[in-house]
Amino acid sequence: MVERREIEMMPEKIDQVSTCYMGPQISPEQFVPEHIFIFLVKGKIEGYDGLQKHTLQTGQCCLIRKNRLARYDKHEEDEGGFEKVVVVFEESFLKNFQERHRIQATKSADKGAFMRIPDHPLIHPFILSLKPYYESSGRIREPYASVKREELLLILLEAQPSLTSILFDYGIPQKIDLEKFMNGHYKFNVSIERLAYMTGRSLSAFKRDFEKIFNDTPGRWLLQKRLQEAYFLIMKKKQKPSSFYLDLGFEDLSHFSFAFKKKFGMNASELL
Repeated sequence: MVERREIEMMPEKIDQVSTCYMGPQISPEQFVPEHIFIFLVKGKIEGYDGLQKHTLQTGQCCLIRKNRLARYDKHEEDEGGFEKVVVVFEESFLKNFQERHRIQATKSADKGAFMRIPDHPLIHPFILSLKPYYESSGRIREPYASVKREELLLILLEAQPSLTSILFDYGIPQKIDLEKFMNGHYKFNVSIERLAYMTGRSLSAFKRDFEKIFNDTPGRWLLQKRLQEAYFLIMKKKQKPSSFYLDLGFEDLSHFSFAFKKKFGMNASELL
C-alpha cells in the first residue's frame, strides 16, 4: 500500500498526462453498459448512483460498475483544468482475459456503482506510461490499447482482488423491488426500456407491475415526481432551476420550464 506522502510527491509528473480514453465508445446516457475505470489526473469528480454520493480527487481512481445508473459532475482545479484517463472493460475483453488467466469468480453483493480503487505502487507509473501512445484524439490505437488495458487489469486485480467477483460476473439484472428502485432512481434521465432491464423485467412486465404499484404510467409518474422535487428545491431551498434541472432528469431547461408551468400554472421564476 502506498502512503499518501508518496503520492503527493508526484503531481507535476502526473499532470503531464492529459485526458486519455481506451476501449469501446460509451454513450453519454446515465446508464453504465460496461465497467469503466477512471483515473483523475486533474480536478475533482462528484458522482451519484442513486444510493450515495462519491467524490474523486486528483490522483485517485475508481471503477464504475456496469448495469448501474450513475452520473458525475466535473470540477476544474483552482488554477484551471480537468483531465482524466478513462478505460472501458467491455464484456468480450473480460471474458478473453478470464479464460487466458483461468480466473474463478463469484457474484458480488455490493450494489453501488462507484468503487474506489485503493492506492497501489503500480497505478501511477502505469498512468505515466500511457503518454507516449497518445494520438491527437487522446485515444490509444490498437494493438497497444489492448496490451495497456490488460496491464491495467492485472494491476487492479492485485490492488483489489475482490474485483474478480464484479468484473467477471456476466449475469443480467435480476427481478428486484420495483417501488424501492424507482423511488431511489427517478432522477436519472434514462429510457423506460433501461429501467425495465435494470429491474429484471421485460418492458411489458415493467409497465404492468408499475401501474399496479403506482397506479400510473412510468412516464407520467417520473415527470410528476421530478416536478414535485423541483417545487421543493425552489420554494424551500431557493434554488434556481438552472442549477438543478439536469440533476432531476430533465434534458434541457426549456423542457423543464414548459412542464413546470403546465403543472403549477406559473413560471418557476415567480416562486423565487
